[in-house]
Amino acid sequence: METIGQFLSPTRQAEILPFETAPRPVVGFARNYPAGLSTGMHSHPRAQLLYAISGVMRVDTGGSNYLVPPTTGLFLPADAEHAISMDGPVAMRALFMREDAASRVARAAKVIAVSGLLREVILAACAEPVDWEPGGRGHHLSELALDEIGRASPLPLGLPLPRDARLRRVVSALLARPDDTRNLEDWATVANASSRTLARMFRAETGMSFRQWRQQVRLTAALSALATGATPARAAAIAGFDSVPAFGAAFRAQFGLTPGQARQLHPGMHG
Repeated sequence: METIGQFLSPTRQAEILPFETAPRPVVGFARNYPAGLSTGMHSHPRAQLLYAISGVMRVDTGGSNYLVPPTTGLFLPADAEHAISMDGPVAMRALFMREDAASRVARAAKVIAVSGLLREVILAACAEPVDWEPGGRGHHLSELALDEIGRASPLPLGLPLPRDARLRRVVSALLARPDDTRNLEDWATVANASSRTLARMFRAETGMSFRQWRQQVRLTAALSALATGATPARAAAIAGFDSVPAFGAAFRAQFGLTPGQARQLHPGMHG
């Protein structure tokens, strides 16, 4: 594992090394992390499917910001620089993939829906040793995992991040406070650019209008809040909605599930 900027402890690097160098095409990696932990920017020589059975991960790749709640996984290609922040305690159950295996499922980063079957396969793979017996249970789990990941539906949980320094000031503030109500004219002062210039640059660098981008930031923040136990009313406020039904409609249109269903992703919620 290569680190950039923030130092990761030698102990943590030593823990991961066997999974980065395992001779098998797919190996499972299981670790629990405390709330608030941030890894800093780093990369791995192998592709990964980042998944958590509980907790929400935020993953920054420099060009995109991804939210990864339970029931979803993030595929990252080999050598992709990324930083992971834990929203609440996270029980990570990830897969490391050798180059030949990763090439069968994807070439670029993507968030996927993790089916019940894939979840159980990931958990079973994590229980196997890194040098599982060729032709044995580990082999069958590996093949099934790759098939499920390749078939999985991509989800709109990646938020494109602009490179321009002026836009970065705006998006950093909105990522920190998604419920900020300032309009584009107000943000123009922060960015030291005209509102027309900001609008044009937002479209050019993110493929979205400012309004669309901010809406996705807000709904993503609401999803994180719901998955860590917030009420739909609280999530609606985080997303800048006065009306809970209007929030629910927008949330379902974006993510394909209701706020109530998203709240069930929190391990403390039942029924």
